Amino acid sequence: MLRGRPASWACRALVIGNLVALAACGTLLAWLTNRGLSAREQPSAVEELAARSFRRLATPRAVRDLRNPVPSSPQVLAAGRAHFAAHCASCHANDGSGNTEVGRGLYPKAPDMRLAATQSLTDGELFSIIRNGIRLAGMPAWGSGTPGDDLGTWGLVHFIRHLPRISEEELDEMRQLNPRSPAEIEKEREIERFLAGEGCSIGGSWPQNGGH
Repeated sequence: MLRGRPASWACRALVIGNLVALAACGTLLAWLTNRGLSAREQPSAVEELAARSFRRLATPRAVRDLRNPVPSSPQVLAAGRAHFAAHCASCHANDGSGNTEVGRGLYPKAPDMRLAATQSLTDGELFSIIRNGIRLAGMPAWGSGTPGDDLGTWGLVHFIRHLPRISEEELDEMRQLNPRSPAEIEKEREIERFLAGEGCSIGGSWPQNGGH
């Protein structure tokens, strides 16, 4: 009888633990059903914790410990900066703050990659997140997974490490590389036509007959 008691208590504890977990899941499901998951609302602390946990779980353990095989250099940072400006900044902003119209509209919102929550991730984790994305987090997978693309991704990891120290000169350069909207492209064409002497003013025609 005495020998059976520890096993009996262990079984009871397991049953109670499972019941508590089921109750918690049921409570969370009911809360989500009543509240919804509007991207316009500020995520709760529980949701932010869940998002960070998913980010950790998104990377296989064997990949987390990978070290960046690409040595950092001005050329590597320049290539990473150009790629980030062209493909990442629409969500993450040139400075990595996530303070863009798209980034603010994501749920959870795009993280400020200059802060410890991102900078504390291992090189392997950053590489995996960029390469493979994260389900249900608005982060797509980038690249084809070929060795050449992977080298570029490792270079982008170096640039992300550099974000807390990015300079205004670098940000100015990135603004020139950001994708242009159709309205911005048309405005640039208007300027080019005006400078070429085609008789059109920026934003409209020159007044005729002396402007009266």
